[in-house]
Formats: sequence, C-alpha cells, structure tokens
Amino acid sequence: MADTPSSGAPQPLHLGQTSTLPASPDDAVLDYVPNPRGGALYLVRFAAPEFTSLCPVTGQPDFAHLVIDYAPGATIVESKSLKLFLGSFRNHSGFHEDVTVGIGQRLFTEMAPQWLRIGGYWYPRGGIPIDVFWQSGPAPSGLWVPDQGVSGYRGRG
Repeated sequence: MADTPSSGAPQPLHLGQTSTLPASPDDAVLDYVPNPRGGALYLVRFAAPEFTSLCPVTGQPDFAHLVIDYAPGATIVESKSLKLFLGSFRNHSGFHEDVTVGIGQRLFTEMAPQWLRIGGYWYPRGGIPIDVFWQSGPAPSGLWVPDQGVSGYRGRG
C-alpha cells in the first residue's frame, strides 16, 4: 500500500481506482485496511466459486470453489485487491495443493489475522476431484466457525 503525505496512513492502491488484472500472483498487490471492529472476535468469509488456474503439466484450465475464512487482527483485506489477486491465477500454472495453500499462506503472512483457513474444492480432472484445506492453527476460543457449505463432489446428480 502507498502512504499519503497528509495522513501518513496506508491508502489502498486499488479501491476507487481503475485497476488491471495482474499478470501473475507475484505481481498482485493485496491491500489491507484497518479493522473497523478491532478488538472484536468475528469471522470474515470470502467465497470464489469460479476460481481458475492452469494445470502445470497440460496447461489446461483447472476450476475450483475457494472459501477463505479469517478472524481479523489489526487489518482486513480489501476485497477489490483480493479479487484481482485471485483473478491473477487465471494464467498461473500450479498444482491444486500449491495454489490453495499458497493463497492461504500469503494472506496469513501479509495480513496477520488472528486465524485463517482456506478450502479449495477443485472440480475433477481425470475423474478425480481434489479438495485442499489449510489453516493457520486452531481457531480462537469463542470464534463461531460455520461449515464452509461446499458439498463433496457427487457428479451430475
């Protein structure tokens, strides 16, 4: 995030601006803003039901339903920057495990929430669906953590 000379507070790079899709996840800049409910224990959920990346072997598209849950610390992730970050995977090659865990670890490292988990529910390729889960550790005591609400893959019926 860039600093503004007048306030010294970090200002989001993308919010209220015209932004283009980053060429890669490494080029994506995630913006974080102050937690508007600092001190409160609560859960934030982002669902990306049409997430795509590329198979590192064939170059074919892989599709997933991602669910990201986190308990904010001092900051929250700005949603437009998260959308651009997730969109940058459209041209990124990576195995399901690397992509899912990498997204969770980057968010956890940069945002420093109290807790974070990600579920990657990948659609079948070669007849096998792959679901990948990562979390930063045990959920904080007293945090309501609902089920991610994504059913196991059952085919077309």
